Amino acid sequence: MKKLITALFFFVTAVTIAQTTLPTSWSFTTTSFPTGWTASGNSYYTGSGNTPPACKFDNTGDWVQIFFSGAPGALSYYIAGNSFAGGTFDVQESVNGTTWTTLHSYSDVTLPAATYTQFTDNPSASSHYIRFYYTNKSSGNVGVDDVTLNAAPAGPQQEINVKYNSNTVLTGGAVWFSSPVSTMTPENFTIENQGTTNALNVSGATITGPDAGDFSIATSTPFSVNGLSSSTLTVNFTPSSAGTKTAVLTINNDDADESAYVINLYGVGGNYATEPSASATALAFTNVKSYRIKVNWTNASPLPDGYIVLRNDVSPVTDAPADGAGYSVGDQVGSCKVAYIGSGTSFWANYIGANENYYFAVFSYNGPVPYRNYLTSSSLSGSVTSSGSMQPANYYSTINTAAPTFVDDLTALSNPHTDNYYSNYGPRMVSLFWARDTSNGDKAVTCVYSGANFVYTEPFQWTVMSREHSYCHSWMPTYPSTTGPEYSDYFNLFPVDQNNANALRSNYPLGEVVNVTSTYLGCKYGTDANGHTVFEPRDEQKGDAARAIFYMAMCYNSASQNWGFPNPISASIMYGQDQNVLKKWNYQDPPDAREIAKNDFIDSLQGNRNPFIDSMNYVCYIDFNTMTKINGPLVPCNNTTIGMGENNPNRTQLRLWPNPTDGVFTLYYQTQENEDITIRLVDVSGRIVFEEKNSAAAGANAYALDLTNVSGGAYTLQVQGKNLINTELILQ
Repeated sequence: MKKLITALFFFVTAVTIAQTTLPTSWSFTTTSFPTGWTASGNSYYTGSGNTPPACKFDNTGDWVQIFFSGAPGALSYYIAGNSFAGGTFDVQESVNGTTWTTLHSYSDVTLPAATYTQFTDNPSASSHYIRFYYTNKSSGNVGVDDVTLNAAPAGPQQEINVKYNSNTVLTGGAVWFSSPVSTMTPENFTIENQGTTNALNVSGATITGPDAGDFSIATSTPFSVNGLSSSTLTVNFTPSSAGTKTAVLTINNDDADESAYVINLYGVGGNYATEPSASATALAFTNVKSYRIKVNWTNASPLPDGYIVLRNDVSPVTDAPADGAGYSVGDQVGSCKVAYIGSGTSFWANYIGANENYYFAVFSYNGPVPYRNYLTSSSLSGSVTSSGSMQPANYYSTINTAAPTFVDDLTALSNPHTDNYYSNYGPRMVSLFWARDTSNGDKAVTCVYSGANFVYTEPFQWTVMSREHSYCHSWMPTYPSTTGPEYSDYFNLFPVDQNNANALRSNYPLGEVVNVTSTYLGCKYGTDANGHTVFEPRDEQKGDAARAIFYMAMCYNSASQNWGFPNPISASIMYGQDQNVLKKWNYQDPPDAREIAKNDFIDSLQGNRNPFIDSMNYVCYIDFNTMTKINGPLVPCNNTTIGMGENNPNRTQLRLWPNPTDGVFTLYYQTQENEDITIRLVDVSGRIVFEEKNSAAAGANAYALDLTNVSGGAYTLQVQGKNLINTELILQ
């Protein structure tokens, strides 16, 4: 029997009761919960065990809850433990969602290990909530999958159920419909008797509420509905004017616990709901980091049904949503994307880069699709600049490139650190950093090697993509072990296309392909100038991959294990990774906004940083074959190797005046064609302290630089064009 909803709703906004009808089931195939299902933010198992994905409970207090109408029947589910020991996991039920009773309690003795096993429990007929709850974690995780809650078998007593357009409308629920202004349109409700024997007697139906005069009952009462039969109740809607009209339909009957069945009516005169009269206020940005920003606002008054937020990563938002249109997060609206849609007043903006500008506009709306009406004449707009590098001020205070212990000091700073586990890379790194919103509410992840985009519906699963070890697993002195932190270090792992890029790379070194064997979008495979088979990632990943490989060699090197680049790599690859190529790429592709943000984000997870992202020049002081310190490097490492002269005869010509300078000087440079130039100032530790972009015309160019706000000292000035870099040491 369904629970009586005693409150009558007279709000102007749509009212919904987050209950589900029975039976209900979910296999956790998306992160969009079915009606009536909620969760505490659990992650997902996507690799092994039951048919993936499965819901993952990995912290005390994690829960998944079902709120349902009607008497419950059998509850079935699959459950398994993953290194679960010493804890308690409970399946609970509740009448009111506040006081819980245990249906089934699992310990490390009763919880199946690793293999998913089906269990069936029988909730009380009076319960309206089921909860899967990680009551107490000692160690390990719990997986739950393929949950089904059936309805109790029908009994002889009369049992009312109401449908509109073939969909059950729970008592206290809402329906929307429309009609042209001053035109009567009949709306039919199906009254079902789900009891098997006794007739359901409908004694009357009434309409009350603010706009009751626009609605009328067209069906005569009383009437009866036999067991397992249905009848029709018709409501006529004649809107007196355009916009939303609200009323409450009450169906009086002899169901034992739903004698007053309440439905909130929302009729629309014309095409759209009433437009909101006010926009949200007080747009604010909190928790501003280099990789994530929280966007907040204050509710409009009077309260609208919800808000849609547009985001632009280039310029202020000038686009607006279209009335009647439905949008999902990630949908394109002009030059913007939908960043949020719902009734809340905050959300997390992800896929952020360090020190970048982001623009947002919040629009109020009323009504569901297709009646949705957006307030486009007034919106709440604002912008925020993400944090620059979040490197702690004194993080490298113990590091001195002149010290003979420089390499060991970097290692001691980087290791040990928190191990986040290889299996968590999907929910933590992909979902929270690499993934970006795309159309239809889906997500997209880009293969870092090739540039191929993988579009998926959450939760993310390792099907097309894989976790690539830039410093190959087979290169590691600990190979074939997969249990150590070196195997799961997030600085070394990147999402790549498994079949088209990862399989192509295999465990070959990275290098510059001269004779191409095969390609896939931006990456290629073949032999280098020495005839060695190598893999070459797209340009955007070259510096990132180099710094990841440098990090692994430095982080895990020890007196007992030399993590220098192996040479030969294997019995079939009788040569090693060329460190000079990686040092060249380190400067050709310096850390961009996303890599700096990644450094900060992984720091928040692992508690350590990649020094070669923070300080590009650190690589110049290390021989990565022997993992020993090099004394007296050039800054950058080798101008003829990374500069423009060797491979680019039409190199950019660079001159500075005056030098030394008091902070104001003129930069003269000459280019062979029109191109965009990036000008950077790099300190002796390799940190970029100044960066500007300039469009250069073919021929001689003069550019005035004011660096009076930069502290005095020695710096390297980099001028980078297409596939080229020129540098000069300056004193200030």
